[in-house]
Amino acid sequence: MDFTPSNPSWIGMEMEFQLLDVETLDLVDGILPLMDFYPDDPYIKPEFNQNTVEVCSKICSQMDELGSHMRELVKKLRDTCQRLDMLLCSAGTHPFGERLALITPMPRYRQLEKSSGYIGHNQITFATHVHLGMTSGDEATQLMRELKALLPLLIALSASSPFWRGYDTGFAAYRHRILAATRSYGIPPSFDTWDHFSEFFDTVTRAGAFKTIHDIHWDIRPRPHLGTLEIRVMDAQPTITLALTLAGFLRTVVHYLRTTPQTHHPTLLPHGLHWWMEKHNHFQTSKQGLDAKYIHDAHGTLLPVRDLLQKIIQATRPIADARGEGSYLDQLSEHVNAGPSYARQRAVHEKTGSFKAVVRHLIAELDTDLNGAA
Repeated sequence: MDFTPSNPSWIGMEMEFQLLDVETLDLVDGILPLMDFYPDDPYIKPEFNQNTVEVCSKICSQMDELGSHMRELVKKLRDTCQRLDMLLCSAGTHPFGERLALITPMPRYRQLEKSSGYIGHNQITFATHVHLGMTSGDEATQLMRELKALLPLLIALSASSPFWRGYDTGFAAYRHRILAATRSYGIPPSFDTWDHFSEFFDTVTRAGAFKTIHDIHWDIRPRPHLGTLEIRVMDAQPTITLALTLAGFLRTVVHYLRTTPQTHHPTLLPHGLHWWMEKHNHFQTSKQGLDAKYIHDAHGTLLPVRDLLQKIIQATRPIADARGEGSYLDQLSEHVNAGPSYARQRAVHEKTGSFKAVVRHLIAELDTDLNGAA
């Protein structure tokens, strides 16, 4: 399989939004009438479920460019939804929706419906994806291997799915527990080279396990036709600002890994863990969010997630400042200190006893963010 090289400064983003009924605030299967307004738009797209709309950015070289483009798209989309008596909301799960999802009637999604069965109708989750330009397939597989160690931290930072079907799940990011039921989500294998990945992909396609690269839904996956590495582990973020903060953080970390000798990397991120330990760390941060401790090394050392974040911010600060993107590290620290989305949602529910109040809070967060942007 060929990998199309791209500019390492390229960055893109995909955000999945919930479509809500304006009266009930429940999820509504509104993608088909919504897409009548965007028949050929490359940036507004349907997703697997009819209660979801995906906003995809253009390829950008600067974070400011990415932010301006995403805000413009989502503002217009919000206005269109209002014309259809729908509202936009963003979080990893809907707090109280109980209906099974209707599948969007497109050929690929129909095939996925057949292969996934009940799981497909139950898989009502929403994510934020970030694409980073890669100079080669080998670079993509190397960085995918190294960024696996960052997955627990990204889960904790992005966690916005504490509620599911009218219950407090006890998890910060319950979305991951829903996706764990499927065969192609979760932590990716490690590959030494692009040829190693290509051999794997050739084998599973010959076996009929996958038809295209789109069928692999790992937390991180290469996108060879785009020339990017796609980081998919993060919950949908309540605001554009928070999504951009995570994207800016990832961009800084990847530049750090590119420009820092590999011998220094293990002191910053956990490496060489048994696959079960990786799975354990994944689970712990989806459960406890930023309060989790994770296995850091083969000796069983436990490190608080918050300490890992501070280590990474300290190590990458010079690079971020030199690139004029230090503000994203500042915003990330402010986000952690102010309380992540899962904590804010729980606080609203504890105060009001109402899941609808949680949804209204999420809608207001997005509106405030969009209205406050230039």
